[in-house]
Amino acid sequence: MISFALLGAGFIGQVHARNLAAHPGINFACVFDADAFRANEIARTYETTAASSIDEILCDSSIDAVLIASSTNTHADLLKQAAPSGKAILCEKPIDLNVTVAEEAARVVQDSGVPAMIDLNRRFDPSNIALRDAVAAGEVGSVELVQMSSRGPSLPPIDYLKVSGGQMRDQVVHFFDLLCWISGLEPVSVYATGSALVDPEVKNAPDVDTSAVILMLSNGAICQIDAQRRIGYGYDERIEVNGSASMVEAARQRTGWVNRYSAEKISTNAMHPGWFERIAPTYRSALDHFVEAMTNGEQPSPSVEDGLRAQRIAEAATESLHTGLPVQIK
Repeated sequence: MISFALLGAGFIGQVHARNLAAHPGINFACVFDADAFRANEIARTYETTAASSIDEILCDSSIDAVLIASSTNTHADLLKQAAPSGKAILCEKPIDLNVTVAEEAARVVQDSGVPAMIDLNRRFDPSNIALRDAVAAGEVGSVELVQMSSRGPSLPPIDYLKVSGGQMRDQVVHFFDLLCWISGLEPVSVYATGSALVDPEVKNAPDVDTSAVILMLSNGAICQIDAQRRIGYGYDERIEVNGSASMVEAARQRTGWVNRYSAEKISTNAMHPGWFERIAPTYRSALDHFVEAMTNGEQPSPSVEDGLRAQRIAEAATESLHTGLPVQIK
C-alpha cells in the first residue's frame, strides 16, 4: 500500500481527498493546507491527520508520495521541495504560470529522478483514449485536420480570471496537451484571437472569454480550437481527427441517450451542467494510473516534460492573442 500526503485542501484538493480515501491501494496518511481549518475538515471527514507543516510531511520517511493540489502559485516551490525528499509526486497543472519558473522546477524534479506526473487528467477520458488509440493504429491515415471544442457553462469569477493566467493557460492548455498526445505530432506555430463577450470586466483582467486558435503541426496538418467560457446549454467538449483515410471523433456527451417521441416534439437528454460533472471520473483514473506506475516501478504519464510542452504552447498562444500575430512555438 502506498502512503500519500495531500498538499492543498481547496475545491480540487477535496476532490483528490475523496479519491485518495477511496483507493484500495492507498493509505491516505495526512493532509496539509495553509488554512488549518480546511485541512482539519478533510482530516475529520476521511479519518486521517492534518500535518502542521510541509517539512513535517517531507521529513516523514513513511510517506511515499505527495499529491500537490494547492494554489497554482505554490506548485513550483512544492515540486522543488518535494523532489529532493525522494517522494513520488502527482501535481495539478500547471507547474507555474511563468514558463521560466516552471522549467526551473522541472529541472529539479528531473535531476532527482523521482516518479512525477502532471495531472492533465483529460488524457484519462475513455473517449479521448479511444481517439488516440485509433490514430496510433493508423485508422485515420495521416493526420490532416484536427478540430476541438472547449465550451464552459459559466464565466468564472473575475477575481479568479485575474490570477488564472488567461484562457490559453487555464482552459485551452488541456487541449494543447491532448492535441500532441492524440496526434503524435508537435505544433510549430500558433495564431490566436479572442474577445470579451460575456462581461466587459474580462477585458480588464486582462483576458478573453471567447477565442479561436489555429495551430500548424509538424507535418503540415492544421488544428482549430474554439473555446468559450460561457454557453447557454451546459458543458460541451469535442475532438475530431480527420486524416487521409478516415475521421474519428470523441463526440459531445449528453447526460443520457434516451430519445422521447410524441406527437408534438422529440426530446432528448441535455449536456452535463458543468466541466466537473463531465470529467470527474478522470481524476480517479489518473490516480489509478499513478499508483499502478509506482507499483510497477514505471514512470507515470503525463510527465513533467508533457506539462512543460503544453505550457509552452499556451505561452505562445497567449502572445499571439495579445499581438494579433502568428507565433513560432519554441
